[in-house]
Amino acid sequence: MTRAVTLLLGVHAHQPVGNFPEVIEDAHRRCYKPFLETLHAYPDFRFSAHFSGWLLDWLRERFPEDMDMLAGMVRRGQVEMFSSGDTEPVLAAIPHRDRVGQLATLNDKLATWTGVRPQGAWLTERVWESAVVPALAETGIRYVTVDDYHFFCTGRGAAELDGHFSTEEDGTCLDLFPISEALRYRLPFHPAHEVVAYLEQLADRGQRAAIYFDDIEKFGIWPETYDWVYNRGWLKALIEGILASPRIDTATYADFHARNGTRGIVYLPTASYSEMNEWTLPMPAAATYAHLLAQEKAAGRGELHRPFIRGGIWRNFLSRYPEANWMHKRMQALSARLATVPDAPPGLTDALYRAQANDAYWHGLFGGLYLPHLRRAVWNNILALEAGLDRLAPRADAPSADVDLDGCREFFLTTPELQIVLRDDGFGAIHELSSYGLTHNFGDTLRRYHEHYHDRIDTAPSRHEGDGIASAHDVVRFKHPVGAADVLPDLHPRLIALDRLDGQPVADYRHVGDAPAHFRRAGIDKTCGVDSATLHIVWRFEGLAGRQFSTTLNLAMPSCDGFLGRYVLDDGHIPCGFGQALDLPEATGLTLEDGVLGGLLRLACTRPAHIRGGPHHTVSQSEAGFEKIMQAAEVHLMWTIPDNDCTLQLQITIEPSKP
Repeated sequence: MTRAVTLLLGVHAHQPVGNFPEVIEDAHRRCYKPFLETLHAYPDFRFSAHFSGWLLDWLRERFPEDMDMLAGMVRRGQVEMFSSGDTEPVLAAIPHRDRVGQLATLNDKLATWTGVRPQGAWLTERVWESAVVPALAETGIRYVTVDDYHFFCTGRGAAELDGHFSTEEDGTCLDLFPISEALRYRLPFHPAHEVVAYLEQLADRGQRAAIYFDDIEKFGIWPETYDWVYNRGWLKALIEGILASPRIDTATYADFHARNGTRGIVYLPTASYSEMNEWTLPMPAAATYAHLLAQEKAAGRGELHRPFIRGGIWRNFLSRYPEANWMHKRMQALSARLATVPDAPPGLTDALYRAQANDAYWHGLFGGLYLPHLRRAVWNNILALEAGLDRLAPRADAPSADVDLDGCREFFLTTPELQIVLRDDGFGAIHELSSYGLTHNFGDTLRRYHEHYHDRIDTAPSRHEGDGIASAHDVVRFKHPVGAADVLPDLHPRLIALDRLDGQPVADYRHVGDAPAHFRRAGIDKTCGVDSATLHIVWRFEGLAGRQFSTTLNLAMPSCDGFLGRYVLDDGHIPCGFGQALDLPEATGLTLEDGVLGGLLRLACTRPAHIRGGPHHTVSQSEAGFEKIMQAAEVHLMWTIPDNDCTLQLQITIEPSKP
């Protein structure tokens, strides 16, 4: 008699720290709520679930009845809750002390809420590095889920991956469940009866378990899925088909783990899911990697050779995107500072953990580095934490240091209201302009990169075939019209006070002496300083009469191209918003007001300038399609140098908006 296969169904729910409330509410309405209500009606269908701690808190506050229903499902033994880092960090990318703290926070939260302490943990983006084992074990976690791809890279075959394996790091043990990619690509996109038939085939082959753990958002939020999963009855059909089949059982991971022994010892390489291994690579390496995979697949060798064509690792995002790396290294430094402060208020630890949320540090089909509001949430917490630490233990004047390990020194100038960071990289420009009162970094923008998927804009066909619905991996969609000019990569970083002489970027400034913000190149002497909430920039020109000089301010304004962001002239006139083109032939001042931020920047210069402004956009791809995203208000101030010995001054004052 054929033994039944045990379906270990797990779903992962997460929303980024800083996401828009209306987006989370929509996710609950179209996904979390109907999914839980549907499963609640079938108490014999056992499954596992993970809600990131930040999202769980948010939902429990706003939808208590729905979340009480989930807690009741845990107490009746239908659902097992998985833990993770509380704010969904990539555990491998944060210090060990913070891994332990993040895990313990959610473990305790789940135990208090449901009465059951978690034994399993979800690894953010399934990023595996063996260094995370001690923190997981120290906090009581006995097993985690990773992709079957991780196991294929060790030479294991698919037929072996029907249970959990064991690993160890420095003698500390942890068990690992391999998630089936074949199931990930079937649920919920294939018809329910086909999924049931596939599971029954696994039973016929003698497989003990079919292991699934993936984003719950696929069950209602991805394009076309709400109608397919709920209105057209896919989820109910799947549940009823599985419960009716004598060859399929359901169980929680905890139940299966308790009843079955390990399949043996395994040591996994550093890896994530296979799509991530492509996303982490820059161009042209990403295109080479994708072409090689496609070539192997066309030759019929795709599955055979894919484990040995590895691609990149998650940490490559930090070397690929300097913007992500700067956030990460600032976060790490503040974590180290916080660890030295005895009896620090809990709110500072909360801010640190929120600054470690993974989404804004990476980019692929789902990562949020391209989304300004998610980066802004990280910076909100970095600056709130830094200000709090400064109040408890004021900083000494910091010597220059290469904080982000890019080979260039950074210089910090700080007041209680303001901080600027400059880099000795030849540009002599401002890398970070942070207001502590507004907890906002106006230098938090993103340059245009050549992403490998940009090459698909005009050429990519749909890959979806057969019945069911298309996955976001299968088709190319467009939220906005996108042309070739929209994806031209930037040749230089997007900075504040990036200078040009006769239209060419000044990239040969050299740092002068011991002054932290004094730069010089032939004919130009540039000094930056801070006073209270004002940034001062002074240029002195020698022998450059009649030459054209300009400086560009790339300013991250939270309103982006929304109606709450606008330019204001000295006489109170509003010429346009940040999303439109600004052209002032002669002006000595300009104010940028931002209603989302609740603050403004006042620009004032000693000589009238020709001021032009406009939006800076990038093009990215998400599960909803290609979209243009405004990253910054790009303001150019231009002068003709009047004589061979002259000085030009620019002031930028940051203030809260008037009530």
